Amino acid sequence: MRPPSGRRPDGIIVAVDIGASSGRVIAGRLVDRRLELEEIHRFPNDPVIHADGLHWDAHGLFDNVVDGLRRVAHLGESVLSIGIDTWGCDVGWLGADGALLAQPFHHRDVRNEAAARLVHEAISPADLYARTGLQYLPFNTIYQVVAARQDPWAAEARTMLLMPDLIGYWLTGQAVAERTNASTTALLDPRTRDWDHGLLLVLGIEQRLLPPLRDPGTLLGSLKPSIASATGLDASTPVTLVGSHDTASAVAAVPADSDDVAFVSCGTWSLVGLELTTPILTEPSRRGSFTNEGGVDGTTRYLHNVMGLWLLAESLRAWGAKSGLAGLLAAASALPDGGPTFDADDSRFLAPGDMPARIIDACAATGQPLSADQPSVVRAILDSLAESYGRTLRAAQDLTGQQPAVVNLVGGGSRNELLCRLAADAIRRPVVAGPVEATAIGNLLVQARSIGLIDGGLTALRRIVRENQPLKRYEPRARVDASADFVSPG
Repeated sequence: MRPPSGRRPDGIIVAVDIGASSGRVIAGRLVDRRLELEEIHRFPNDPVIHADGLHWDAHGLFDNVVDGLRRVAHLGESVLSIGIDTWGCDVGWLGADGALLAQPFHHRDVRNEAAARLVHEAISPADLYARTGLQYLPFNTIYQVVAARQDPWAAEARTMLLMPDLIGYWLTGQAVAERTNASTTALLDPRTRDWDHGLLLVLGIEQRLLPPLRDPGTLLGSLKPSIASATGLDASTPVTLVGSHDTASAVAAVPADSDDVAFVSCGTWSLVGLELTTPILTEPSRRGSFTNEGGVDGTTRYLHNVMGLWLLAESLRAWGAKSGLAGLLAAASALPDGGPTFDADDSRFLAPGDMPARIIDACAATGQPLSADQPSVVRAILDSLAESYGRTLRAAQDLTGQQPAVVNLVGGGSRNELLCRLAADAIRRPVVAGPVEATAIGNLLVQARSIGLIDGGLTALRRIVRENQPLKRYEPRARVDASADFVSPG
């Protein structure tokens, strides 16, 4: 460990980690290359319904961030840095006075689908992919920007900020776009890693709306005096840009021990793919629905978005059975293999609602009757997610020629033993599960490196993860499959 000149290595680093269903403020301490985590504040992140659609409560989220930082100050320790990560795509619009014009729209709002059609009238999906390398998803920022033209305040908009950048702006007064999250917009050229100015011209998007781009590890700024006063932290406390797209931070913390990195970042969404040095912008890649998103240290996260544990969370909400998850998983695990499955990528599962009914209907439509009892639906969800992981990684291997020996499954899904076991079987590779807090860990390690507490590239950061975090390995159960390229070990 090498503390920077003039700074003592003692103190804490703070990760503000906000996912699509909850947020946390986490304190990290580095002691002899051991990273210790302490959750300081956890808060829900629930969408709100307004007359015009589904939104995020951005002000409520920020109030919770400030509350979390206030609790950090009460620890009485020196705060060396603060870093922010959230989900991608969604944006807040600022007016000339720097105030938020309206609560940001939620990416599950249906209005983006009409905007996507307008974009594709101006540029074909194939040409758009060749420029930006993003998998088509109706909530990509490019469609949200076009949809925003119908908003009553549209003429007043002066700046567009992605969610982590909006929180950073409220903390420091500095408006920038961190590159890993900007890479989820479909407005960025993944080769130059700059805004695609030609595309903006084609779509009639004013370039002044897009803030300057910055890399992970860059100093964003210090706390505004008003924030320092509200939290009790010193006004000189730095806010450091991290991989502010939560998956970018999670992938930075996969405990891989080779350069062939395959990952499943499993939370509300499952992001399944490989880490590459350069993007792949080919037509076969587009047809395979792969996306090229920016990673820490200029890497490319070559991945496919799978619906993820949203399917399970919405089912539990419909049943009112959240407290009984452990029992449901045990009952689902006892069910025989080979049960009904469905396409976990189907857009019918995107919106909130009666998820179990939609899953039962999807299975029936393919001639696979599914019992309505809760363990059967849970097992169908996990079997279907695992199948999707396997299909996605095999397709990624075919498109890239990369053949990783092990797949790292990180995030909240790594605690789900049934999902991990089924994933190993479906992927036909060993799965190393953990760490659960990969996003927060990646966030903290990038900060620690930027302020000089640790040295090295991603390999060095990942070594710290392997040395410090509990991991569990799941071997695929023996199977001989004519479509497989090998026989899995038992």
